[in-house]
Amino acid sequence: MDFLKRLLTWWNSQTIGTQIWTARNGQKVGEDEQGNIYYQTADSKRRWVIYNGESEASRVSPDWHGWLHFTWDQPPSKAPLKHKAWEKPHMENLTGTPAAYAPAGSIRAAAPARRQDYEAWQPE
Repeated sequence: MDFLKRLLTWWNSQTIGTQIWTARNGQKVGEDEQGNIYYQTADSKRRWVIYNGESEASRVSPDWHGWLHFTWDQPPSKAPLKHKAWEKPHMENLTGTPAAYAPAGSIRAAAPARRQDYEAWQPE
């Protein structure tokens, strides 16, 4: 079943074509805390990521994102970026999931807040 998923879909890790391309042309550069693996070609002109699980771009940390987009030459596995004490750890985009942020009064809240500042209009 896993083979069929990889043959027919691109959002479940890598496709067969990507796996063949990576095996022939890719040099492993590093891996992040989520298990995503980063590759580049021998001439360093192409860089890509093989996701561990669902292919979701927000799962790439800012450190690796900068390397993938040629913002810096050295990958975080060789030259880790210095982080400030106030920086929070990277978290993927949770929009559309049950864990997404829901402010007070949201219709997604289990018990929507009662509004005291609004009175519904009633016709006379």
